[in-house]
Amino acid sequence: MQRDQLADFLRRRREAIRPAEVGITGGPRRRTAGLRREEVAMLAGMSVDYVVRLEQGRSSQPSPQLLGALARALRLSDDERDHLFHLAGHRPPPADGTARSARAGLTRMLDLLGDTPALVLSDLGEVLAQNRASVLLTGDHTGHTGDRRYLVHRWFTEPAARAVHPPEDHEHHAHQLVADLRATAGRRSGDPEVAGLVDRLRAASAEFRRLWDAHEVAVRRADRKTLLHPRVGRLLLNCETLVTPDQGQLLLVFTPADAEARERLELLRVLGVEEFPTGAADSPVR
Repeated sequence: MQRDQLADFLRRRREAIRPAEVGITGGPRRRTAGLRREEVAMLAGMSVDYVVRLEQGRSSQPSPQLLGALARALRLSDDERDHLFHLAGHRPPPADGTARSARAGLTRMLDLLGDTPALVLSDLGEVLAQNRASVLLTGDHTGHTGDRRYLVHRWFTEPAARAVHPPEDHEHHAHQLVADLRATAGRRSGDPEVAGLVDRLRAASAEFRRLWDAHEVAVRRADRKTLLHPRVGRLLLNCETLVTPDQGQLLLVFTPADAEARERLELLRVLGVEEFPTGAADSPVR
């Protein structure tokens, strides 16, 4: 662990970020050019004291999980994130397979989209990052572990996961999820993460086995879907999908498809976040 270099790097990255880039209003009395330490702590979900100790070179070795949170909070590029891990004495996350952190460019786009719901997914359907509007719309999907990380796994193994879609759309949505997973499996042939997920789903769900054996293939792009929100009701939304060049991550952006959906999204922003009903936050939205 290179404490002095780590401290210098974190401090300079913090000072280089404009508050507006992470959705923080600058204000006329602001003396700090970049982010304050307490703002970094809030964005990374850690104590201000630990951020101070990191920047002063007095901290214990941060864990990979903590470094990942700092990388997201500071909007680090992939190269900067790898450098951060090296300075802290850890091996950087692998570049191949499923990345566990949203790419810096996609994270910045989430910030810029503001009140438009958007989220970043891996090519296996793991939610890597969401903006506040997306959390209001679908709940927070970023805290799952194990196979529950994957939207397709929750869809086929947890009945409550389907509550966000009308029953008449369930068959269509199931076909889409499996066809998209087929495309990923073909592109990542021989990848044990993909093969293991498919094997576990085949063992857990007869419906998945039936759809998988049909060998339908379709990469998800633009779509229109109906979501059922427990507080504002039915919303008809357009879903635009932007894919990174290596097809490893996707940015999903939801916009209202009619005036009623626009009004209900505005109402949702006014209502803000209260406790999301049990099961609703586990529902796939892809």
